[in-house]
Amino acid sequence: MQNLRISDTPPKTGESNMSKVSPPRNLTPGLCRRIEADMLEACCQVAQKHGLLAESLGVKAMNLRWNFEFGIRVSIPLADGTALNPERILFEALAEEYGLLPDDYGREFSTGRERFRVAGIDPRRPRYPISAERIPDGQGFKFTADHVALLLKAEE
Repeated sequence: MQNLRISDTPPKTGESNMSKVSPPRNLTPGLCRRIEADMLEACCQVAQKHGLLAESLGVKAMNLRWNFEFGIRVSIPLADGTALNPERILFEALAEEYGLLPDDYGREFSTGRERFRVAGIDPRRPRYPISAERIPDGQGFKFTADHVALLLKAEE
């Protein structure tokens, strides 16, 4: 993987391409979210130049000492101008088989200690088919369908 560094002007011979801004000592969840938002905005501008849409897939991993990872999906827009979300389409198609509603995609629930967002269904995991992301950091978790249905009902 190539590391890219961006600066306002191309470097002169013998000069670093590194920005003159000092890096933070540590990353914080708030800083990661601001950087993700700035990166998404830049990607949206580039995608728009090409007639495409860019959307955030959220923060996927966060090591607050050194780095964080997030995803961006670039796609051809649908007729209504929105982006196709394959995870949502699969969830809506299979939700009732698992005792959930199609509208449960993206809903939040609490396990008592942590908050999660319903992120999909994977029918290849019969024991833990429901995918959810932990709200603060986007970390993925697997749940049983019955457990998620119960926790969603408790949120109502």
